[in-house]
Amino acid sequence: MPDPHAADRTSTATATRPRKWPRPSRWTPNRWTRPRLPAGARPYLAPLGLYGAAKLTGLIVFACLLEYAGDFHKKAPRFGGGAHWWDVLATWDGWWYLQVAQHGYQPRLERLASGGLFTVKQNSVAFFPLFPALIRLVSEVTGLGLYGSAILVSVLSSFVAAAGIYAVVKLLAGARAGTIAAGLWAVVPGAGVEWAVYSESVFVALAAWTCYAVMKRRWETAGLLAFLAGLNRPTSAALIGAVGLAALLALARRDTRREHGVSGPLYAILVAPLGLLSYVAWVGLSTGKLTAYFVLQREGWAHYFDFGAYTFDVLRNQAVGRHDYLFAFATADLLSLQLVLALPVLIALMLRKRPPLVLVAYTLASVITVLGTQQMFGNTMRYLLPAFPLLLAPAAAMTRLNRWTLAVFFTTAAITSGWYAHYVIFELGIP
Repeated sequence: MPDPHAADRTSTATATRPRKWPRPSRWTPNRWTRPRLPAGARPYLAPLGLYGAAKLTGLIVFACLLEYAGDFHKKAPRFGGGAHWWDVLATWDGWWYLQVAQHGYQPRLERLASGGLFTVKQNSVAFFPLFPALIRLVSEVTGLGLYGSAILVSVLSSFVAAAGIYAVVKLLAGARAGTIAAGLWAVVPGAGVEWAVYSESVFVALAAWTCYAVMKRRWETAGLLAFLAGLNRPTSAALIGAVGLAALLALARRDTRREHGVSGPLYAILVAPLGLLSYVAWVGLSTGKLTAYFVLQREGWAHYFDFGAYTFDVLRNQAVGRHDYLFAFATADLLSLQLVLALPVLIALMLRKRPPLVLVAYTLASVITVLGTQQMFGNTMRYLLPAFPLLLAPAAAMTRLNRWTLAVFFTTAAITSGWYAHYVIFELGIP
């Protein structure tokens, strides 16, 4: 028989039972939660960490070598010298960039009275405006001096470049290969200018992410980045041509047109070359001679495209142990010679990976431009820094190495890069 008072006893027990309050949070006003990186940024920690550690190690070794030799104290601040070892990082081309950042341009062609190799006085308009503009902008915003701002721009840009190299290689060979490629870019010959007052880091950052945007069919982004690259270096012509070629191929394919449309590739084709063309045109109009930029390069710096005649002259002299050629620097030239001899193998291995057209066109055009131009041969290793797709095959092959072997390799390479990638360029040659 049901109990008529059961409901009353239940309600009474419920009323007298202590109420369970929610468990208090462990957070207190004096304890802050650990900040978390966005999920999209986490994959970049390993490649950027490897890149930064390798670069810092090389820079420390470079500083030790400079202090040990002490030769930079005897050189003019503009030509590889200074009061402190870090002043060396702002010499040669770095001096010109700082002059532009401080004073702007004074475009003119001045003929030299004496005949010889140089018939036109060197002028700052030979150095493209994006890098010095960034230096001036950072200096105005942060209050840092021009030198500190220039180093900050180069260092930050180098990390953006390493991230771009990682992103490109990851798409083709996986995350491990991308991480290794970012580390390799820190220790390749010529890498010493990545943390100096030089425009290479800014350019490679733009070039890597431009190629990534093309691979992802983000044509508007690719066109804009190529436009900016054209304001940074004349060698951006290789990148601009590669973007245009990839865009033309996209327009030629019916399935690509149907999926991605026509406006994006057309935008990239039209916008990409505007930065380069507008600056060269401005120099011409400002000096009253449309070809002024090329005249200045040829007669003021002795740099011009000669279809490889100078490179061939260097190679045959190096083969017989002679230095009877223009701009001879024994140690720097020997390292660049070894890199040039390795190029056919690196290119063949890259092509074997069947990379996208934009990478192939950009790399081949960059190599042809470097080897086909009369310039300081010892700087070939610096001029080839933007050809980052050459790292694709070595990085992919090194993924088969275990962690300890990779640690030994990068430790050794980082230490020795302080000599071959830093000291050789700045002290045994002219960067």
